[in-house]
Amino acid sequence: MAETSVTTAEILVVLNKSDHEALLVDPESLAFLAKIPTGQGPHEAAVTPDGRTVFVANYGMTGVFREGQRQDHPGNTISVIDVERRAVRGMLDLGDYTKPHGMAVSRDGRLLWVTCEGAQAVLELDAASGAIRAAWKTNQDVSHMLVPTPDERKLYVTNIRSGSVTVIDRASGAVKSIPTGEGAEGIDVTADGREVWVTNRGAHTVSILSTADDRIVESFASGGQMPIRVKFTPDAREAWVSNARSNNITVFDPATRRQVATVAVGAVPIGIQMSPDGRRAFIANTNDDRITVLSIADRAVERSFTPGNEPDGMAWAVIPR
Repeated sequence: MAETSVTTAEILVVLNKSDHEALLVDPESLAFLAKIPTGQGPHEAAVTPDGRTVFVANYGMTGVFREGQRQDHPGNTISVIDVERRAVRGMLDLGDYTKPHGMAVSRDGRLLWVTCEGAQAVLELDAASGAIRAAWKTNQDVSHMLVPTPDERKLYVTNIRSGSVTVIDRASGAVKSIPTGEGAEGIDVTADGREVWVTNRGAHTVSILSTADDRIVESFASGGQMPIRVKFTPDAREAWVSNARSNNITVFDPATRRQVATVAVGAVPIGIQMSPDGRRAFIANTNDDRITVLSIADRAVERSFTPGNEPDGMAWAVIPR
């Protein structure tokens, strides 16, 4: 698709790991708005509530699921992208905190939380200056993704190699880790903040933790091989899991834990991004270099597009017209 100057109030951000770029896409027309260079091997992105700023974790690894093509050059920076100007505003230098990956922005837009695998740590940054306000050691291997509870009192972090979830109490600084299953990676929290769902990619399971006491209340099969992400629909009625080795999405009813659907997509689906209106889900099929667009209501493929080389992390920006 050719680049265009289409103006939109909503923008889909797609990170192409092997192109070292963030692609801004009009989610309705799928027109490309801009290709913005990042650091090497960008994996995850987070957007401020006003939609004007995108933070991109320059993790440094490319060719992740491509036989014989993996390259790892650990990064220690976060690219700061101005969405309205469609340009890089700056770069946050994390120093010795290497391999930044999972990220989240606070509700007021003032804080940025990021996992740093190379240091077995999670950082709390001032979103405006990049200054480190707090650092917590997980002491776990490959601390990869994170999610804050809705009240932002706690952070939950998945640790792939340790097969665990680390719970960080922001006020007290207390840190504890709970085994969930081999390859703990994907994570999301229910809208009411009562449960955290974790995908264990090596065990091919989903584990549910109660945020009240941080205990595992249930584990069950993911419906595929290598579950790598889990995301709740905006209406909280469904949980979607990307199974990277099965090339499908499995859909669960959060109330009953029952699998209610399976949707075939492209090769090695990883990233899942829901549109805020709950109409569509965008699936990054990293080994097909394609994004599959699904109707959430119909659980069916609507269309697809090729964003670049090795798409993975995505984010959604809503900006004033």
